[in-house]
Amino acid sequence: MTQDERLEYLIRYLLAERREYEGTVIPESTDERRRLLRALMNVRAPSAIDVDFLAVQDEYLQARLTERGVQRAEELTSVEPCIYLWQGDITTLAADAIVNAANSGMTGCYVPCHGCIDNAIHTYAGVQLRLECARIMAAQGHEEPTGRAKITRGYNLPAKYVLHTVGPIVSRAPTLRDCELLESCYRSCLELAVANGLKSVAFCCISTGEFHFPNEAAARIAVKTVREFIHNGHSDMKVIFNVFKDKDRDIYTNLLG
Repeated sequence: MTQDERLEYLIRYLLAERREYEGTVIPESTDERRRLLRALMNVRAPSAIDVDFLAVQDEYLQARLTERGVQRAEELTSVEPCIYLWQGDITTLAADAIVNAANSGMTGCYVPCHGCIDNAIHTYAGVQLRLECARIMAAQGHEEPTGRAKITRGYNLPAKYVLHTVGPIVSRAPTLRDCELLESCYRSCLELAVANGLKSVAFCCISTGEFHFPNEAAARIAVKTVREFIHNGHSDMKVIFNVFKDKDRDIYTNLLG
């Protein structure tokens, strides 16, 4: 199959799964087809899926990753001992683990083509990630508490694993409890990484997007928590602060080094 053929196959498979999609017109342009596929993956419930679909999906996503390019963690330059700052798309970063700012349901963002990191990670990992998250949550039997973390495979991401954590939702100035919970997110992810023998972890800016934690206050908590963790016997851990916006890059640049 060519990449165009894979794209059409995946769209047609997902459209055929649900009766309400009958009559949907597949767009002509590649960009619009890619957007349609992402939307269909985003809204798909975590239910069983054919192995043939997974094979084609994996080939498609791996080819897309090659097109988008990969940044390898070992090629980054540290700004402090064991600490790195990188601006870019976390779904293209090859580290032992990347951190996902998840919601309490822990199975991803179901809003079609939403701009949050949860949506992007699930999109480029493939539908297997939602299936694994759903199995974890079914076994747990309740929503994920704020400040904790779970680990899954990375599937079609260049990262081997994803650490999922639920940050605090802030509606006005953060309270002391909000700050403690955000600190717990970082610490829980680092402890889980150590427990699983991981040596490099890339953090997104947890809670600063849809959850409205002030960016600079969040960054200060992140840097303080990571520095303490490294200094307390984990100097073999490589921690990457991944930023996407220029504003966050400037904040972390001022705090580090």
